[in-house]
Amino acid sequence: MTDSARTALPLPDYDRLPLGGLESRIRSLTADQVDELLACERAHADRPPVTALLAARRERLRAGAEPTPGAPSALRPEQHGGTAGSPVPPATSPQPSSAPPHGTPDQRGKPKGDRT
Repeated sequence: MTDSARTALPLPDYDRLPLGGLESRIRSLTADQVDELLACERAHADRPPVTALLAARRERLRAGAEPTPGAPSALRPEQHGGTAGSPVPPATSPQPSSAPPHGTPDQRGKPKGDRT
């Protein structure tokens, strides 16, 4: 799928969303928008879990469910732009240490010796 085709869809880059992310983001779409995604999915990847999810949402909308407020183009967790890792600042993090090969730090392990 080309970049211009992706951005023309109701959910830009929806095909890169994990299934759980897609499920929560399609709640803000109308039935026609879900139909558009479903047609695109069937024409391109045709992933069974995605088509089942979109078809189920379309049926709920056709049965009277209302789209919930939200922005389909809202920032996704995978786009957060922050750095990965611990939120603990280095000033308050503990000193790195490694466990001893045997025993505990205050009671060193003893060699196994010859067991013959």
